[in-house]
Amino acid sequence: MISRSPLPSPKMGEGEKWNMEFFFPEDNLQRMTPEETRITSLTAEPYPDGYRLRVNIEITPFQKRPHVEVTLSDADGKEVASSSIIEPMSWKLEFTMHIRGELRNPYTLEAKLFYPDGPAAEPQKFSFDVEPPPPPDKMESLDQTQDQPDSV
Repeated sequence: MISRSPLPSPKMGEGEKWNMEFFFPEDNLQRMTPEETRITSLTAEPYPDGYRLRVNIEITPFQKRPHVEVTLSDADGKEVASSSIIEPMSWKLEFTMHIRGELRNPYTLEAKLFYPDGPAAEPQKFSFDVEPPPPPDKMESLDQTQDQPDSV
């Protein structure tokens, strides 16, 4: 049988406090109240594969962490992807969404910022097109014709 001793725990002396600056740096930013918190930027960039999307959202610096709902809709208004971000730590968000189904341009990305017990900001929208990737068989045929010498 192996005996394991417990890990030593740091003991704080009387009157000592944990250094919380690591978690809450002094950044000299003016943080907004929930009523003033808004999405300041919403952009999206399709990946070359045509089925993933890099989403960037910027929010005003906040005092209380909001919730953000993001939906992606195709040309018919059908939801093809969604994401819920609960109490983000930062006001600059970047994440990847996956596009389901066949490509149907144009796409609309909509982000809603809200507080469960309080105000909600106006939704922000961003529309864009996704270029489909060339089919794999066409890529192979293009590669084969490039390797063949030109006939005279």
